[in-house]
Amino acid sequence: MRTVDLITKKRDGGELSEREIYDLIIGYTEGTVPDYQMSAMAMAIFFQGMTPEERAHLTMAMVRSGDVIDLSGIAGTKVDKHSTGGVGDTTTLVLAPLVASIGVPVAKMSGRGLGHTGGTIDKLESVPGFHVEIDNEQFHRLVNENGVAVIGQSADLTPADKKLYALRDVTGTVNSIPLIASSIMSKKIASGADAIVLDVKTGDGAFMKTLEESEELAASMVDIGNRVGRRTVAVLSDMSQPLGYAIGNALEVKEAIDTLKGAGPEDLTELCLTLGSHMTVLAGVAGTMEEARGLLEQSIANGKALEKFKTFLSAQGGDASVVDHPDRLPTAKYRYEVPAKEAGFVSAIAAERIGTAAMLLGAGRATKESKIDLAVGIVLQKKIGDPVNAGESLAVIHANTEEVRQVFDEIYTSIKISRDSVTPPSLLVGEIS
Repeated sequence: MRTVDLITKKRDGGELSEREIYDLIIGYTEGTVPDYQMSAMAMAIFFQGMTPEERAHLTMAMVRSGDVIDLSGIAGTKVDKHSTGGVGDTTTLVLAPLVASIGVPVAKMSGRGLGHTGGTIDKLESVPGFHVEIDNEQFHRLVNENGVAVIGQSADLTPADKKLYALRDVTGTVNSIPLIASSIMSKKIASGADAIVLDVKTGDGAFMKTLEESEELAASMVDIGNRVGRRTVAVLSDMSQPLGYAIGNALEVKEAIDTLKGAGPEDLTELCLTLGSHMTVLAGVAGTMEEARGLLEQSIANGKALEKFKTFLSAQGGDASVVDHPDRLPTAKYRYEVPAKEAGFVSAIAAERIGTAAMLLGAGRATKESKIDLAVGIVLQKKIGDPVNAGESLAVIHANTEEVRQVFDEIYTSIKISRDSVTPPSLLVGEIS
């Protein structure tokens, strides 16, 4: 069938077959289907949606457009974790060594960040000497020996998704559940995972702002994963305020270390234990969520999780002494307290604007070419529901410049204080399995 016929079929609400979707995606990847036709198809999908079967076929077509990572040489069930983003999302830094410390192999492919702060690799590169430039043989060896390793994403992974995402970004078709779900799941499946745990954010700092949208996206991704033979679970978590207190690369590494010591923020700790419990059950290391959580809590209490983090850093060239001496991480030249202008209770923290404030300092990338300052960022001193006195610190700005007035303004605009007490939002708002 001609491409124009497929576009017409989807425009009119028809269902595309597996073969039709495969030919369309491979044709687009190879250049025989032009951008203008793929733009028309993306818009047809945006308005007409896709059936669950179509979404699974689209995902696998994108997987087959490039390399598929073979992790069969690594012992055990490999469980991947994916977050849909947010502000202060430090979970991978905690989860990787934590679950590895109780026998869940973590063979993680991660990327760099574009936006508020760096991605997982940027954060890890705050540790002097740490690198992800390792070949597949070394990657497999490190996971088999230590239970955990992180490598950069292959340029040849899901090229169809990269090409289609760039097209969606300039054609007004980014916010399409079928296209978002297939984009995320294609990368997870191509990365070789046996099972997948999804952390789907909802709220101001999330990609999906409403719970209804987040639930729809989570359900779609879980359905795709299970249809193509990957056991998949989604946890819906609140991002109406930043996760934890730290927003910034080295600052988040320090917070991850604190969490592995059992002294981290309550919300970050709880989310990591929940996601880690799902990973542990899917890997077959524990039979129930309760048993899994007990194993994880024990590993934090007896120091095994922290020791695993040291081993992980050292194995990839990092200076593991930063775990015991966090002052050896990159440190900003200036610190500025942001005092409250009035007394009351913190009623709201606009996560997205706090993320923007961190990016203004250099903690994130405005463009792919932007250079990240690993030392800078913001550390909140208050969360929603906390009481505050006039003059008390709301946040601490870590900067390498004295020009921070705009950052102060963003923080003051982001944090609202009310006279009446406020109930903090629930961190965990749902699960789909």
